[in-house]
Amino acid sequence: MNIKQFFGVNSREALKQVRMELGEDAIILSNRAVEGGNRITALKEEDLDAIVDNVATMEASYRNHTEGFGEDNPSALISVINKKIEGFHSNQAQPFAPSMMEPEVSAPKAQATPTFAQPIAQPAPDTLMQASMLDASQKMTEILNEMRSMRDVFESQLTTIAWSNTQQQYPTKTRILNILLSSGFSAALARMLSEKMPANLDEAKALAWVKAILSKNLDNLPNEMGMLDQGGIFALIGPTGVGKTTTTAKLAARYVMKHGTESLGLITTDAYRIGGHEQLRIYGKILGVMVHAVKDEADLKIALNELKNKRTILIDTVGVSQRDTMVTEQIAMLSNTNARIKKLLCLNATSTGETLTDVIRAYKGKGLDGTIITKLDEAVTIGGVLDVIIRGKLKLYYLANGQRVPEDIHLANKSYLIQKALKIGADGRSLQFKNEELPFIMANTKPSVNILSTEISRG
Repeated sequence: MNIKQFFGVNSREALKQVRMELGEDAIILSNRAVEGGNRITALKEEDLDAIVDNVATMEASYRNHTEGFGEDNPSALISVINKKIEGFHSNQAQPFAPSMMEPEVSAPKAQATPTFAQPIAQPAPDTLMQASMLDASQKMTEILNEMRSMRDVFESQLTTIAWSNTQQQYPTKTRILNILLSSGFSAALARMLSEKMPANLDEAKALAWVKAILSKNLDNLPNEMGMLDQGGIFALIGPTGVGKTTTTAKLAARYVMKHGTESLGLITTDAYRIGGHEQLRIYGKILGVMVHAVKDEADLKIALNELKNKRTILIDTVGVSQRDTMVTEQIAMLSNTNARIKKLLCLNATSTGETLTDVIRAYKGKGLDGTIITKLDEAVTIGGVLDVIIRGKLKLYYLANGQRVPEDIHLANKSYLIQKALKIGADGRSLQFKNEELPFIMANTKPSVNILSTEISRG
């Protein structure tokens, strides 16, 4: 038996490797999303003979336990496997009876006039019994792991079959699913939308339904009253190279054009890069606004105190990888001042959904107040960045789509963004999945709960 595993940055790449090595008739055993991509376990069709032979030799011993759960009822077999696993855990939780662990020892008879202390003889441990119990426990653990593996394979195969049936019965759902995946949305969100979508819609109505649901779940800043007009302290945070300094300059210029320079304060914490704070100083000089450079929490408190009479303060922070321990230090520095600093996370639209999810997880810390999408003009698909904002239940403030200051920054228009995202997927300008690939992608995508509100207001 020649079972092999293949790894790719996505399901399509991994499937391509399977076909190249094992042929078009390869049997897919599992397709799992792992860190960095997808892992597919597969074998050649002729290698199934070895599995069939092994199953045949074991069939007699298992027949009594699997009576009534044949190929026509695989879900029932999964139920039985789950009960067996739960039963094993409950048995493990019960302590062994004392009589099973050690022989009962009667108390020694009291002596009337003991002349010296006599040690009470203890029974020698039954090493043979202990070894036997340990061996049985190890074997039971192996059986449990095997049952879990069987359950995973059954569930994967059942889901694959279910999605194949869905493709045949509801071709519009298949088309919408492909558009969502091709637009960059995650398989989890795409699956939930396709499952919740009303049946018997044509493609136009189905797309309209999807747009309405995505729009309802994408929270955005409706106007600048929530930021620049209202005022406050805003810190732009995010990984290196995401465009925080340029975005800070754009916001500063936008503010100056509307409210002047007197009520604006600028702070930079970028003291790590050579000349890191000079870029913002240049923009500040052009705008006529002084830039305060700080390197630690004490400096930040001093700068904020000096700028306490300013209506709006923008803080440009040093770029830190989401995997760097400095993220925690940076969040702590912003959180430990006496002032209320709103943290806006800059998300690079060109990054993958997995990377963006990792960024949000790292920076969320004590809470994020919103996000700004950067490098929108460089992204092939934008569904990924919208997906993580929706699933993270974050508010979208602005979009940055170029290097020009202040022209290339705009309030987030969610209708435009969703339309743009889905148009890319529908027009075939991005990676397209074949219909036969979709069941394998969905088979290993766990259904997600409470990602979206799918109720559409009728009023």
